[in-house]
Amino acid sequence: MNTPLDKYQVEVARTVERLVAGQATSDGAGVKLTRVLTQGLQHRLDPFLMLDAFGSDQPDDYIAGFPDHPHRGFETITYMIAGRMRHRDSAGHEGLLENGGVQWMTAGKGVIHSEIPQQEAGVMEGFQLWLNLPQRDKMSSPWYRDFKADDLPKFVTEQGVAVTVIAGASHGVSGAVTRDSTQPNYLDLHLRAGSNFAQPLPAGHNAFVYVYRGEVGIAGKSVPMQRMAILANDARADGVVIEASVDAKVLLISGQPLKEPIVQYGPFVMNTKDEIYQALSDFRDGRLGESA
Repeated sequence: MNTPLDKYQVEVARTVERLVAGQATSDGAGVKLTRVLTQGLQHRLDPFLMLDAFGSDQPDDYIAGFPDHPHRGFETITYMIAGRMRHRDSAGHEGLLENGGVQWMTAGKGVIHSEIPQQEAGVMEGFQLWLNLPQRDKMSSPWYRDFKADDLPKFVTEQGVAVTVIAGASHGVSGAVTRDSTQPNYLDLHLRAGSNFAQPLPAGHNAFVYVYRGEVGIAGKSVPMQRMAILANDARADGVVIEASVDAKVLLISGQPLKEPIVQYGPFVMNTKDEIYQALSDFRDGRLGESA
């Protein structure tokens, strides 16, 4: 890890618009998880469609995994904090996601995939983020890449904040993935007690922070563990400052909104109802994952 100078200042920091507690639910073959970014927040946090947090040391909570299921019209980013998950899909991709690794999949015109735990005991913990695709790219060819923990760009600030740059850029360090249309920034921040971290953000981008260890402060507002802080959009603000009075770990995620219609039916996210009907028809007739 390198140590860039803390020269990235924020003159006017964003405030917290509101705190969100996730909803306990299950998905796949009964995997227990917390849906932090729900369907009702999709327009507010455009281009992001969903954020799930999963974590348990009880195998019954996760062992069945996510058998074959379809996707169309968006991207999935799975970040594994602990545990092992094997991915297979109809485009011929296969990979093993392990501690600290990221799996980035563009479903595009359609893919059928499975995500199955490769362990029978121990902790499994991580996050899955859904990132929308612009209308022009929704029927693009599927794409997939696995990044092991060592493949992800990392740095440590002068204050000792350890940063993993999954997407976008931070303090002059480019992330593993960039996207021109949505310009996602996806950072995992490990803050020591007494440290702070400043990240410039374009005023027009939607942004949020999810605390998964400890507690942080943002513009005088306390954000406890397992809460998402939606950052207020302010034309005057040029970034966010996150402060930690105790050791904390947070995700900082931002992106450029697409400002397009969002029509979701389960694992399909398109722009019109007719496109959803077509996705359902293609899936029913076995065309969704063909020649993917």
